[in-house]
Amino acid sequence: MEHIKAIAKQLQWLNFLPLTLAGVINAFGVVVFLAPVKLYDSGISGTSMILSQITPDSLSLPFFLLLLNIPLFLYGLKKQGPMFTIYAIYTVFIYSFTAWMITDILPVDVSIVSPLAGSDLFLCAIFGGLISGVGSGIAIRYGGAMDGIEVLAIIFAKRVGITVGTFVMIYNLALYVICGILIGSWILPLYSIVTYAAALKTVDFIIEGFDRSKAATIITTMPEEICAALSAEFENGITLMQAKGYYSDSPKTMIYFVLNRFQVGKMREIIHKIDKRAYISITEVADVFGANG
Repeated sequence: MEHIKAIAKQLQWLNFLPLTLAGVINAFGVVVFLAPVKLYDSGISGTSMILSQITPDSLSLPFFLLLLNIPLFLYGLKKQGPMFTIYAIYTVFIYSFTAWMITDILPVDVSIVSPLAGSDLFLCAIFGGLISGVGSGIAIRYGGAMDGIEVLAIIFAKRVGITVGTFVMIYNLALYVICGILIGSWILPLYSIVTYAAALKTVDFIIEGFDRSKAATIITTMPEEICAALSAEFENGITLMQAKGYYSDSPKTMIYFVLNRFQVGKMREIIHKIDKRAYISITEVADVFGANG
């Protein structure tokens, strides 16, 4: 009992609002755009879709979503923690419940083709992927998940010597191959790969933001002048690290500086006006917390 109370205190109850929204959005994308034209989502959701098509009508998509996802989340409880498991199961329940509401309760006819994109497979693939990607991204951003395949990947990927991303990709490609064999056509599975790509990119945008920051690493022998100029122009924090050239064996300074993509050209101009030999490397950063001094 005490353990349950401790978990309840750790839960961020406001997270259930965006998780509810995530489940509704994901169900809308899958049930309205993908399922009517027999395109397939990725992961357990896609597996549930193909199973609902080849089994009796009483075994619907919501049934398989719960049947396959919940045991995976519970299986990963020890590794992922109780809060993630609770958030994830709740999100999948909302996804399943909304899918059931759309197909069986609300007056939305999705039995023949998508009500919004008709029978245009490309439009259904793109918009189904984008919308379901938004739902999945919101779920991940607020501590949950829409699909148990990530849990499976985290548990088993390392054991077979591959990354989590590679495990998920192999699973999805195998799923689409099986779908092609079962339905006797490769058109729908190939369009489903378009859906997968659109969803994957959308999840990245939702989690990491549409406009990622840039991190500049500058190696120079004139750090004071460059830092003064950058600070005056951008008013951003700057971090200095001592370095040494391998070939020249001479002391240098490494400057770490975070900026946005519109500032890159101006930064490069400022630095090369002061030190023409300065080395500049630009990388993308997904999230920035706090400030460097």
